[in-house]
Amino acid sequence: MKKGNPVALLPLVVFLVLFLGSGLYFNAKGVEFAFYQLPAPVAAVVGIIVAFIVCKGTMDEKMDTFVAGVGESNIIIMCLIYLLAGGFSAVASAMGGVDSTVNFGLSVIPPRLILPGLFIIASFVATAMGTSMGTIGAVAPIAVEMAVKAQLPVALAVGAVVGGAMFGDNLSMISDTTIAATRTQGCEMRDKFIMNFLIALPAAIATIVVMTIFGVSGKIPTDLEYSFIKIIPYISVLVLALAGMNVFLVLIIGIALGGVIGLAEGSFTLIGYSQKIYEGFTSMQEIFILSLLIGGLAALISKEGGIDYLLNLISSKIKSVKGAELGIAALVSVADICTANNTVAIVITGPMAKQIADENGVDPRRSASMLDIFSCVWQGIIPYGAQMLLAGQLSGLSPIEIMPTLYYPYLLGITALLAIAFGFPKVKAKANNKIEAAV
Repeated sequence: MKKGNPVALLPLVVFLVLFLGSGLYFNAKGVEFAFYQLPAPVAAVVGIIVAFIVCKGTMDEKMDTFVAGVGESNIIIMCLIYLLAGGFSAVASAMGGVDSTVNFGLSVIPPRLILPGLFIIASFVATAMGTSMGTIGAVAPIAVEMAVKAQLPVALAVGAVVGGAMFGDNLSMISDTTIAATRTQGCEMRDKFIMNFLIALPAAIATIVVMTIFGVSGKIPTDLEYSFIKIIPYISVLVLALAGMNVFLVLIIGIALGGVIGLAEGSFTLIGYSQKIYEGFTSMQEIFILSLLIGGLAALISKEGGIDYLLNLISSKIKSVKGAELGIAALVSVADICTANNTVAIVITGPMAKQIADENGVDPRRSASMLDIFSCVWQGIIPYGAQMLLAGQLSGLSPIEIMPTLYYPYLLGITALLAIAFGFPKVKAKANNKIEAAV
């Protein structure tokens, strides 16, 4: 491996310092969503300007390298999936799918199992919607209301929702983290789902057990209305994706189903339907632009030897496959702690993780899972992340008050480390492209 050039990493450092520094500054000022005041794409542009200054060659050569990185096939495919995922989420939500899903789940929860029930509901909603933020926004207000009426600690109810939201987001076929992880590592979403599920399931079961043991009984509202037909698009997307259908077709079918049901139910008109699709597209604007910019930035850094330097530094500490997996886990963990954004962390570290995995014999399904899982762990814990900030805002609690109740992220981190230590689940290289687990 080439020794590389540490100076080439300066643009990435500038990006991270700007992103993290602005967040700390606004947090000290008491500004809500402090770490999201400076848009990530703007910070990325500053990093790109530094990259153009640091990198050798003519302006035309630098621009060619940048454009090639922006237009890299995985980046473009990832961005197109973002658009369709946003369109599906907006349409399904507009036709009442979120409310129906939440209310259906609540209607079947026994009073003794309110906390684990909220966790399960949030898990399903997040898996279906592909967004932890959307799930927290939809379920957290209901959880707070239920906790108050049932005389339960609000922090416990909110912690259950945040944990479930992170579980579902980590597994969802339409989550931007899943898209980023699978595209950067070159594996199928279905295979990554199976790998993730086998690692996350023990943590989820342990979470449910803990909540059941230490939870208390409460009261559940009886006036909950839902329509099972409005849940069908979510179920369809999940089933079709697991069946191995092309993700573009899955999302298009999901958008079409949501549209048919919404039109039939009178949730929106044909024009309203098209507007909701476009609203979904625009909701992905930031991550769409950021992915393009980071792709170009990564190309400049890579050409100048920055990636080689970082990989050489990490690889020198790696002596085994397990070491490589721990290296990938550490890499994305640090990135998430610095950026407070799990998707950004994966986009930044994905190419480096891919190279580490290739050089040390780590299966792409494993590397994709490690990226998604460990970014999920930290994103679900850090008090300055958007998820925790939103949960705190909706519940009237400080994110610090919620942190002790985040059973699932803590247990997921432990489970993932154990999975690395014991090599679970076992995989056979290209065994019909399917994962074989030692269960």
